[in-house]
Amino acid sequence: MSVSALSAPRALGGVSGLLPAASLLGLLLLLLKAAQLYLRRQWLLKALQQFPSPPSHWLYGHMQEFQEETELQPLLKRVEKYPGACARWLWGTKAVVLIYDPDYMKVVLGRSDPKSHDSYRLLIPWIGNGLLVLEGQTWFQHRRMLTPAFHYDILKPYMGLMAESVQVMLDKWEELVSLDSHLEVLGHVSLMTLDTIMKCAFSHQGSIQTDRWSDQAEEGSPAEGGRAGEGEEQEALGFPGHPPLCQSECGQERPEWRTPDCLALPLSNGLPFRDHLEQMPYITMCIKEALRLYPPVPFIFRDLSKSITFPDGRSLPAGIPLSLSFYGLHHNPRVWPNPEVFDPSRFAPGSSQHSHAFLPFSGGSR
Repeated sequence: MSVSALSAPRALGGVSGLLPAASLLGLLLLLLKAAQLYLRRQWLLKALQQFPSPPSHWLYGHMQEFQEETELQPLLKRVEKYPGACARWLWGTKAVVLIYDPDYMKVVLGRSDPKSHDSYRLLIPWIGNGLLVLEGQTWFQHRRMLTPAFHYDILKPYMGLMAESVQVMLDKWEELVSLDSHLEVLGHVSLMTLDTIMKCAFSHQGSIQTDRWSDQAEEGSPAEGGRAGEGEEQEALGFPGHPPLCQSECGQERPEWRTPDCLALPLSNGLPFRDHLEQMPYITMCIKEALRLYPPVPFIFRDLSKSITFPDGRSLPAGIPLSLSFYGLHHNPRVWPNPEVFDPSRFAPGSSQHSHAFLPFSGGSR
């Protein structure tokens, strides 16, 4: 009998002997991983016992709760039911603590906990690797380069260009409201913003607004023209329960919806509005109230590098991820009564608020 004929059965026997050993090793590894996940979940349950939340599934947590409705509605229900903060289970061994109380915000933002890389990693393909996700020295260098561009004295020379873009938009509104008493302004404001950026940042000559408006007029598209549907009621240049902007800023109400004199200030030496900004407190109040309702940064994430104790005595150990919900903070009825109502008087001169009740752009160290 040849050697090769004898070696084949021996090889098959060796392989068949390895299969039980490999299966046993795989089973042991699986049991070890299951034990780790179980201990992790028990640790989380103990760490989060002071932060009640709606019932969750042992495997997929609160996923079903946030899939049945939009993301914001379940959040607002939690804000109203659970004071200060609550736990949100992502799945069996992954949970975050939602924070929407100004005292809690002040404690967390006063620390230097790192940003949650696991959470921001999902945002980078969407928003890029910018200031929101950067931290430490890299964040400081980028922030230092951008700060001069937003200095008040540097922005002053561009106010003429900004006012020019606004005037073009208002002229378009004059023509549109003569055809229809209803006007959807979102598209127009977005185009005016783009026009301003192109002029100030890229020295664009001409006006994107007039170019787009000419194209739309030729095409005769009412949808692109920006008129709202029939039956919609709006107050001219104002909000329900509040006087029109032209009345608040100029001291008198115009009888028809036209460009208010307070917004169409004449150009003077190429620097309009420079001497008028301090005379328009109601516009500032409206801008802040809009930022309260719709903060540009709705939430941020932090990983606790060490244990933390909140003003009400509740505490969390190191390693727990936090989600600071500025949207929840701004819609917290304990902080802002009737939070869904647009009420610029919340920011009237002399009004007092918690130092961390209004955080449209976050705060603290990065």
